[in-house]
Amino acid sequence: MVSTTSSTLSWFDASADIKALLIQAADCWHDTALSKHYIEQAIALGNDNPNVMIAAYRYFFYKNDGEMALWVAQVVMGQVRQAEHLPQSWEELGSILSVRKEEPMIRLYLYAYAASGLLLAKLGDLDGALAIATHIRAIDDQREFSGDLLYSILTTPLDEDDD
Repeated sequence: MVSTTSSTLSWFDASADIKALLIQAADCWHDTALSKHYIEQAIALGNDNPNVMIAAYRYFFYKNDGEMALWVAQVVMGQVRQAEHLPQSWEELGSILSVRKEEPMIRLYLYAYAASGLLLAKLGDLDGALAIATHIRAIDDQREFSGDLLYSILTTPLDEDDD
């Protein structure tokens, strides 16, 4: 197996230590316990870095660890909410997100929120997933954040032949 070098991650905004941990996680992908250990170390060192958290989300998502992927998405949402001084309630939040949805941090929030809806559905919380899909649909006129798709999946009745 060819090891990736940190120079190939020059675009990735993180310390050399974090890059090394992420590379180690990728290099031992097949060993879930070891790769997860490296990802957890990267999170511990850089959980305030959106790039690190996105990498962690992708790792957990593709390793089918929905609970950890959901946790990462929620941490990212919390970080953006705090940095951007966003309210908790959807009644206030929805209009702010709608107006500011082209801003990078707000887009990150919306992607994390949509991802949390997908993960909730995968984990069996269909009501929570549907609420998020409904929220995303209400502000996503360009259909960028997959709210329509998730809503459609959650609300389309199964054909009798599909049983």
